[in-house]
Amino acid sequence: MFKILFSGFLAILLSASTASAQDCYWQQRVEYSMNIDVDNVKHQYSGEQSLRYFNNSPDTLNQVFYHLYFNAFQPGSAMDLRNRQLPDSDPRVKDRINKLKENESGWHRISGLTMDGTPCQFEVNETVLEVTLPRPIPPHSVVTFDMDFKAQIPIQIRRSGRDNKEGIAYSMTQWYPKICEYDEQGWHANPYIGREFYGVWGDFQVNITIDKSFVLGASGMLTNPQEIGLGYEAEETSVAPPADGKLTWKWEANNVHDFAWTADPDYTHTKLERPDGLTLHFLYQKNEKTKDNWELLPGIMSRVFDFANQHFGQYPYKSYAFLQGGDGGMEYPMATLITGERPLNSLVGVSVHELMHAWYYGLLGTNESLYAWMDEGFTEYASAEIENFLKREKLLPGEPEENPHLDAIKGLLNFHQSGREEPLSMHSDHFSTNAAYSVASYVKGHVFLSQLEYILGKPVFEKALLRYFNTWKFRHPTHNDFIRVMEKESRLELDWFKEYFVYTTKTIDYGLKNVRRVNRKQTEITISNFGEMPMPVDIEVRLKGGKTLQYTIPLDVMRGSKRIGEEGGNPAQVLPDWRWIQTDYDVLLDIKTKNIEEIRIDPSSRLADINPADNQWIQGADEQDGDEEEKD
Repeated sequence: MFKILFSGFLAILLSASTASAQDCYWQQRVEYSMNIDVDNVKHQYSGEQSLRYFNNSPDTLNQVFYHLYFNAFQPGSAMDLRNRQLPDSDPRVKDRINKLKENESGWHRISGLTMDGTPCQFEVNETVLEVTLPRPIPPHSVVTFDMDFKAQIPIQIRRSGRDNKEGIAYSMTQWYPKICEYDEQGWHANPYIGREFYGVWGDFQVNITIDKSFVLGASGMLTNPQEIGLGYEAEETSVAPPADGKLTWKWEANNVHDFAWTADPDYTHTKLERPDGLTLHFLYQKNEKTKDNWELLPGIMSRVFDFANQHFGQYPYKSYAFLQGGDGGMEYPMATLITGERPLNSLVGVSVHELMHAWYYGLLGTNESLYAWMDEGFTEYASAEIENFLKREKLLPGEPEENPHLDAIKGLLNFHQSGREEPLSMHSDHFSTNAAYSVASYVKGHVFLSQLEYILGKPVFEKALLRYFNTWKFRHPTHNDFIRVMEKESRLELDWFKEYFVYTTKTIDYGLKNVRRVNRKQTEITISNFGEMPMPVDIEVRLKGGKTLQYTIPLDVMRGSKRIGEEGGNPAQVLPDWRWIQTDYDVLLDIKTKNIEEIRIDPSSRLADINPADNQWIQGADEQDGDEEEKD
C-alpha cells in the first residue's frame, strides 16, 4: 500500500515539475481605454486614459514607468543633444529640435494618476514618468490606473508630429502616455533619443474627437463606421452629417502592443477587401505626385500579402492601413506611416518594407533596444524576397535575381572594411554612429538570415522561419529563442553561429589554396580558412563536358549537415567534418585533374566571404606543379 501511494505521489511530483520546466515564459498584459479631444487650432489635446495592468510576472512591483515620448521634442532634450553630438546626425533631426518655439514643441503633462482609485505619487524625468505606487502590485494580479493628461503636438521632426513635409496635418505616433515593458530583465524605461520601441501586448479602445473636416486612419478597426462614413461605412449605407463641429472616431485594436493614427482634411480614402476577410485601407492626398501610383498600390500590396502569408506566416488581423504621413516610413501594429510623393518603385519598396514589419515587430514583438536587427534585418530579408517575387510577376520593373541578398552581403563587407562596424549585441541607444546602428540593424541583421539560409539550405530554412513565426507570434522572442527554433527544425547545433555573428565583428574568408594532381586518377583540393569565423563550405566541381559535382563540408560544431537533396538540382555529397580550429582542409577527388574545368567555393554566392576573389580555380589559369602531361 505504501509503495502504491509513494509511486503515485512521485508521479504527480514529476509531472508538476516537468510541466513547470516546459513553459516558464510569461509576459505582461494591458487593456487601454482612452478618450481624446483634439483642439486643431492650438494643436493640443486632452486625454482620459484607463489602463488595466496585468502583472503576470512572478515579481511584486513597487513602482511603474510610462513613456512620455512627446517630451523629447523640446530644446535641450536628450534626443536634441544626442542628435547634435553624433558625428553623423540624422538629417531629419539635426538641430531642428533645438530651434523649436514654445508653440512648436511637444509635451505631455500629467494632471492626475490613480491606482484602483488611490492617488499615485509621480515624477516626470523628461520622456519617462516615474510612478511610486500606493501599494505594491503582487504577482498574478490586476490593477487599474486612471490618468488625466494633456499634450501638445510638435512640429513633425521624427516620426510624430504635425504638418509634415508633404502637408499631412497629424502623424500621431508615440502620442499617448505608454506604460513601459517589464520582462524577465526588469523594467525597460529607456529615455527616448530616437531609436525604436518595445511595448506590452494588450487591447486598445481609443475614441478620438476631432473637427469634422478631418479624415482619420489608424491601427485597428473603426467600430462606428456608420456614424463616420468617408469610405468606412458599408457601401449601401448613407451617413447623416454630424450635428455639430466635431466627430468622435471609435477605434478598437486587440492583441497589439501600440496604437497609431493620422488625420488630414484632404485625405482620399480607398480600400480593398480581400477574399480572406482582410480589408486594406489607403489614405493619401490625391495630387499629381501621388494619384497614379497610389491607385496602383492596392492591387500590388494584395499580391504581397499573398506571398507573405505563404512564406512568413498568416497575417491574423482583419485590417491594415497604409497612411501618408511621418518622415519616411515607420511601422505600427496594423498600420504604417509612409511619405507618399514617390515614384512607383519607391512607393512599393517603402510599403513592402513597412508591411513586413507587421510580422517582424507587429507580431514578433522583440525588444528593439536589444534586438533591432531581429526587426529591421529580418524585415529587410523578407522585403528582398518579396521584391524579387514582384519582379518575377512583372509587377515591378527589372529582372529577378538569383540571390536577392547579395547587395546586403556586399554592403556589410564594405562597411566592415571602414573599421566602424559594431557588434549586433550593442544596445541601440549606444552605437557610436548612426551609420553603425543602421548597418548592424538593417544590413547585418539581413545577412544574419542569409547566412542561416546558406547553412541550413533554403527548404529547411523556410520551414524554420515559418516555425519561428508560429511559435513566437504575439510574444517577445529573443535571439536565443530564434536560434532554438532554427536548431529544432534543422536538427543542427547553431549556438556557435549566433555567438560569432551577434557578439563579434569577425569575418568569413575561405579560399582555394591549392589544386594538384595526386596521380593519374586523383586530384587533391586544399581549402583554407583565412578568416576569423568558421562556416560550413559548399564546393562545386565543373567537369569538361558540362557535368557538375556538388560537395558540402559541415563544421564539426554543427553536429550534422544541411539535409542533402532538399536544395534541388544535383544533390551534394557530404564530406567529413571540418574541425573549426583547423586552418586547412583537403578534399581528395577520384577525378583526373585534366577533366576538371572549374572549381568554386560557394557556387550560390550566399557566403558572406570578405574576399571571394580566391574562391575559384579555372583549368589553365594557373599552372600548378609542372606535372608531365597525363596519358590514358
